[in-house]
Amino acid sequence: MKLSAEMVPEGGRLRPVMQDPYRSAYYWAMTDVQILSPADAPGRRPGAARQQAISDYGLIGDMRTAALVGVDGSVDWCCLPRFDSGSVFASLLDSERGGCWSIRPEGKWTSTQRYLPRTNILETTFRTDQGIVSVTDFMPVAEDGQPSGEHPELHRRLHCTRGRVRMTMIFMPRFEYGARTTRLDLLRAGLFATDRTDQVLTLSSAKAFDWAIEQSTAATHFEIEKGEQRWLVLRYDDDDVHPVDRYESARKLDITAAFWQKWSSKVRYKGPFRGMVKRSALALKLLTHAETGALIAAPTTSLPETIGGGRNWDYRFVWLRDAAFTLAALDAVGHYREADQFMRFLKKVCRHEGGGHLQIMYGIDGRRDLIERQLDHLSGYMGSRPVRVGNGAVGQLQLDVYGEVMETADIWRRNHEMTEGTWRVLRGLVDWVSKNWHLPDSSIWEVRGEVRHYVFSKVMSWVALDRGVQMAEELSLESDTTAWRTARDTLHGEIMDRGWSEERQSFVQSYDEKVLDAAALAIPMFRFLPWSHPRVHSTVRSVARELTTVDGELVYRYRQPDGLEGEEGAFSICTFWLAQALAMIGDRERADRIFRRMLRHANHVGLYSEEIDPASGVFLGNFPQAFTHIALINCAAAMARLESKS
Repeated sequence: MKLSAEMVPEGGRLRPVMQDPYRSAYYWAMTDVQILSPADAPGRRPGAARQQAISDYGLIGDMRTAALVGVDGSVDWCCLPRFDSGSVFASLLDSERGGCWSIRPEGKWTSTQRYLPRTNILETTFRTDQGIVSVTDFMPVAEDGQPSGEHPELHRRLHCTRGRVRMTMIFMPRFEYGARTTRLDLLRAGLFATDRTDQVLTLSSAKAFDWAIEQSTAATHFEIEKGEQRWLVLRYDDDDVHPVDRYESARKLDITAAFWQKWSSKVRYKGPFRGMVKRSALALKLLTHAETGALIAAPTTSLPETIGGGRNWDYRFVWLRDAAFTLAALDAVGHYREADQFMRFLKKVCRHEGGGHLQIMYGIDGRRDLIERQLDHLSGYMGSRPVRVGNGAVGQLQLDVYGEVMETADIWRRNHEMTEGTWRVLRGLVDWVSKNWHLPDSSIWEVRGEVRHYVFSKVMSWVALDRGVQMAEELSLESDTTAWRTARDTLHGEIMDRGWSEERQSFVQSYDEKVLDAAALAIPMFRFLPWSHPRVHSTVRSVARELTTVDGELVYRYRQPDGLEGEEGAFSICTFWLAQALAMIGDRERADRIFRRMLRHANHVGLYSEEIDPASGVFLGNFPQAFTHIALINCAAAMARLESKS
């Protein structure tokens, strides 16, 4: 497979090294993009804080929080101590006020970035005329998969493998999304930063640097020569700055690598594109919160769906829908423990709700209050405002959530005992759906306008009832199965009648309308109808014909106005859904073409955002996006099953 210039990020250079059609896209994504230094990019000042393409980042984390590290060696997004805490580095959203921690050579350089094999440890390698320096970034994880230590840590190792290279390092922490004043103090073993309240950062190093501090920013220039290694450790909420040796970075690197390699080795997938499936599974694991079992939708906020537009949302919360899909994807590749952890989280939030009704999302600790507010002091990614924290969609009714939770519970119970307490929670959910499925809602896409009878929401309500009946009957559990079965069958008939358009020959977005919605592709995935059903075939063909880009290989959610200003890109999850659906109805050739094209849209380390600009291939929306990686895994697994049967 020839890799074309259209796959290359702005400022990058591509050298395909594999011709195997099952692996070339993966190897490109892992190893082959070279990013030029700011000195080679018009309008960019070497060493200065700047915004770069969303796709130019890799993600590290400790399943407590995460950080985005750019191909230019800059940590431009990190919230401490948790995913949903205020940021300490947010240059991603404002290059002047957000804060960053950058390490890179002076002058001209090129860089490559990769994950160490089968891990979430990131390595950025800089090449200059004078030599080669690698920066290895990770957050320590213990042997049992829990975050290492009481305080979040970010370790960075500099290693020169050739020549002698002069480097620049800038340390510019900005607490609470850059809203607070930072005080920086130089100490014997490093730097001490505080916002003069209760937040503290310390930066430790083994060798003293000649720091210059001005306007709450520390900068230094230094040389590193062949064979030399230097460690730097950033710690949160630790008042003492100790010599870096005390933090045992090398030992923690080995332990962290061993954990990720062991976890990755348990990914049970033998089909094509195994590397990308593993990378997606590793990305999903990074989005879990080890202590609570929560799974977030993405680690960022306010990355725009359109550059310069206002569709900018905070995704650092637990959407029950996204979590359910994540667990289904991890289960598909042999990881079951995450589902058990999430069921504990679900029981916790249901106890607090006191009934069968669920919010669509919660904080990672189960909190319900996610008030949305705007950060007017930040300019936004590439000028895309407003920047939002919290999420106003928390108050929406989205009936599909119940179906996704019950589908996850159905998967979970295959490997776990159904306890009385767990069934009490699930039974309450199904009881609620049996009494409320007829309500209009805001749908999977969280439309911020008039509620409607969305077809996908009705289908997933049917799933909740159907899985409830199945579990109750197969496990002989106490339940009102008569009422559930009646509601299920009534709802099925209503969807077939009012959710189908004879004129469009397709399931539509909402009852008695003619608007198409890519969410209809999921109808057979949840066994509402079999893949062989004529209405399924017709719906897949309609979506492939009317909701795709000009080349037919990227998919929009829908095309009609939704009450929000601005446009959006093609949705990555919908594109993978279409590839899976086409394969399942027998159009394997087009399915394979779409799937391979999507693999080539992955960034240099195999990660995806929520959306893709069809014209440029630029990433849009929060990053990395769990939904996209879920769909990649499920699509690959479905195509592998078909391949094994042929």
